[in-house]
Amino acid sequence: MSTTQASADSPTAPPRFDTKVVVLLNDDLAPWQELNVTAFLMSGIAVSGTDLTGEPYRDADGTEYLPMLRQPVLVMTGGSELLGMVRAKAAARDDVALAIYTRDLFATGHDQANRAAVAGVASTDLDLVGIALRGPRNAVDRFVKGARLHA
Repeated sequence: MSTTQASADSPTAPPRFDTKVVVLLNDDLAPWQELNVTAFLMSGIAVSGTDLTGEPYRDADGTEYLPMLRQPVLVMTGGSELLGMVRAKAAARDDVALAIYTRDLFATGHDQANRAAVAGVASTDLDLVGIALRGPRNAVDRFVKGARLHA
């Protein structure tokens, strides 16, 4: 993942990432569902590239913690129609990583059942409750136009 420095004069300036990560949730979910869907979707984004995570964290006592994503994640909400449109646009691009979560997955209990639930439905008929995408900033911004930041 390449980054561009916000200011060449300031070594402490935060990097400006060439990509953007967005989780887009259906606006009809219960709070527990929002958290569950976000966690699952971000696990997909985290494995979508080899350079997405930074180094492990260490506290002052030397205890080591797992690395996390190197860049911020925006969590947004929108209606079912918007999720479907964003999924279609993202799926049409080779440079966008896409993870989906359908309403059917709330009733499954393991990964194999999750994949079977998705495999049985055509792309345009998926009952999406969440999607996550990582791609070029300008493309992701265009895709999620009309979504709201999660409150």
